[in-house]
Amino acid sequence: MVFVRTTPPRPVEVTAVFPELALLARPAIRLHPRPGSPSVGDSSVGGPLLWPVGEPWPHCEDAHLHGDSGFRQSPAEVRLDRHGRARRHEDPYGPSFTPEEQAAMEQKAARYAERLDAGPPWPAECPVPLLPVAQLYLRDVPLLRPPGEADLLQVLWCPYDHEPDWKPATAVFWRSAASVVDVLATPPEPCEANYPGYVPEPCLLAPEAITEYPNSLDLRPELGKVVRDWSRWQAAGADVDGSYAEYPAEFYHCNLANAPGWKVGGWPPWGRTDPYRRYCAVCDAQMVPLLTIASFEWDSSRHGWAPYEDRAAAHAGGHLAGLSPAQPTRVEVGSADNMQLYVCPASPEHPHTDLIQ
Repeated sequence: MVFVRTTPPRPVEVTAVFPELALLARPAIRLHPRPGSPSVGDSSVGGPLLWPVGEPWPHCEDAHLHGDSGFRQSPAEVRLDRHGRARRHEDPYGPSFTPEEQAAMEQKAARYAERLDAGPPWPAECPVPLLPVAQLYLRDVPLLRPPGEADLLQVLWCPYDHEPDWKPATAVFWRSAASVVDVLATPPEPCEANYPGYVPEPCLLAPEAITEYPNSLDLRPELGKVVRDWSRWQAAGADVDGSYAEYPAEFYHCNLANAPGWKVGGWPPWGRTDPYRRYCAVCDAQMVPLLTIASFEWDSSRHGWAPYEDRAAAHAGGHLAGLSPAQPTRVEVGSADNMQLYVCPASPEHPHTDLIQ
């Protein structure tokens, strides 16, 4: 399956109004995940990984509070529930399965249900197998800067909250796709997830290269002052709704700066915290954004970022909770926030770090 998603041109050319921002432009690739049936040879979100048979599947060794959230479902049950709900409501943007996929999912769900039939105390599972979050091939996402001969990025996480930030623990792997001869056909899955938003829906990608500018919180004070100066917008003849006259920086933030949604590179989506630099624990280099894992592709204040191909869905109302076309991966981190992964630009194989925004 090959599909395209196209971000509409920005309503205002940023550098025509603020030439000072030209040097701050950064490339980014919007991934545009959409529900599908990816294979190990595809770039995907939540899809199967090109994982060598001889390499142990990663597990989380931390202590986990099973069922502490009151939610007790296996990843297979989560996906079956989503599928059923989408079919009941005739949701064209929901997940779909082949008969074979549905049968396999039902078998997985039944095996987990047998564990619950015994009742408490619940069986402990430790270590916990990690869930695939993203697989990105360099051929599809050339903005990646892998180490050595690697041409494939694989991101997984543990579907439990971890202290102190109460978010999934992430793991990053770089590898050469050509070096994988025998692929692990049936990787282990955790018996449950702490929250359904930690179970990504398998999605294919439509990568799109764009240019981003800093979040308004990332601007130096003098540039922030310029962006807030309504007279600058007027002098440049920018076609901006006069309702933004009192808060022109809000127009910049929502429509011209960093794009929402899943992406590689670009600028950080600050908001939950003020900007602060991340430094490599090994070499002390300032780390750079690698992957943004987004709860939503757009929201009510950022409809303008919805691709042309999704405009009708973006502006349609009345979507039931959990069936929004703006949430194709069904991932939700924090309070409908973003999780951003950072890597060392000098040595991407150094330990990464992550942050909820």
